[in-house]
Amino acid sequence: MSTSTGRSRVLLVLGLLLIVTGVGILGWFGWQYWGTNIVAQREHDRIRAEIRQQWRSDDPETKIEGVGLLRVPRFGEDFEVPILDGDDPATLARGVGRDTDGAEPGEIGNLVLSGHRVTHGEPFRDFLSLRAGDEVIVETRTHVHTYVLRQDGDRIRVPFTTSWPLWPVPDPDAAGQEPTEAVVTLVTCAELFRTDDRNVVIGDLESSVEK
Repeated sequence: MSTSTGRSRVLLVLGLLLIVTGVGILGWFGWQYWGTNIVAQREHDRIRAEIRQQWRSDDPETKIEGVGLLRVPRFGEDFEVPILDGDDPATLARGVGRDTDGAEPGEIGNLVLSGHRVTHGEPFRDFLSLRAGDEVIVETRTHVHTYVLRQDGDRIRVPFTTSWPLWPVPDPDAAGQEPTEAVVTLVTCAELFRTDDRNVVIGDLESSVEK
């Protein structure tokens, strides 16, 4: 076999490997940015249906995944995402996660809700479009709680390691203070792609209406 023929075969193999690698990378990005959204939306639908079925049942003690349902009119009339306990990746892939160390919906303290801005259903994709005065509505089995935001969605940006948004009183100057008001804190990634920062918005409970 001539040297030129051997070189050609090596180049052919390298070319095929590059093509396969490129297809694999494109497939991975496709799955992350489209496939996970499809799967997450199906999970949202399933969990929403399960929550509503449980609310209509005669056994309120029946254990279900969801804590409640989140609606944010700024995100659209049809926006309704299940709220699940926890903020680990598996939980955030199926809905909006509630910090279990925080308050329950409507309670005095800080109800902390986290969600993705991209992939896995991207419930907080339009987070930066939030404006002071917007409503954040949390429905549970017994009540509909309405919070009103204090600031715009792009107003507060903090490093990932910042802890004050999770405190009972979400204020950098309120370390150790006991809460006297019911608030909600929404947390999400600051960028659509990898980021070490988070955007935060805080709202005050305006009403709790019994169903």
